[in-house]
Amino acid sequence: MKLLLTAAGVNNKSIHDALVDMLDKPIAESSALCIPTAMYGHPWVGPGVKTWEFISGKEQNPMVNLGWKSVGVLELTALPSIDEARWVPLVRETDVLLVSGGDALYLCHWMRQSGLADLLPSLNAVYVGMSAGSMVMAPNIGEFFVGWTPPNGGDETLGMVDFAMFPHLDHEMLPYNTMANAEKWAAGMQGPAYAIDDQTAIKVIDGEVEVVSEGNWKLLKP
Repeated sequence: MKLLLTAAGVNNKSIHDALVDMLDKPIAESSALCIPTAMYGHPWVGPGVKTWEFISGKEQNPMVNLGWKSVGVLELTALPSIDEARWVPLVRETDVLLVSGGDALYLCHWMRQSGLADLLPSLNAVYVGMSAGSMVMAPNIGEFFVGWTPPNGGDETLGMVDFAMFPHLDHEMLPYNTMANAEKWAAGMQGPAYAIDDQTAIKVIDGEVEVVSEGNWKLLKP
């Protein structure tokens, strides 16, 4: 699986070009599934209006509204209650997964409960994460980002990449997301981490990592 891990969606030309390159075909010829699950675990974004805005492509961060050939919804909390034959072929056939922000630990829990986490490594799709949708790929997220508490506690996530992410660096609406706090957070992590602003994404193909940015970012080591 190819990963495009963003802080705020496909919101500049460099990230857009990286996505098209990873798809190997135009967006207008590509099918997408959007995954809003992380939003339900975060008190700022869901459930309600913002979840609908993400699914319908009405939000400010470009993901669903990029001009896909088709867009469907994959709600992870529903998957354990239906037969895998009803959704696994759909996921295998799609070109891209668009995974919203919200709460990374809530998303991780439902990725595991639904079976999607086990399926991801075998997919040919491009995985496009936004904020928590990107952070969930890390080994863990750090105490700074713990909101929803998983049944077994802790801050562990999927570990599909070997680095962690501190998104929304220097965002005007998130006064605690400063470089100083990112460095304190990184000092407590077990491995490398990236602090990235909303104009930055991290591209991962076959384990090779490339930063795509029109903004600010920094590689931080513990």
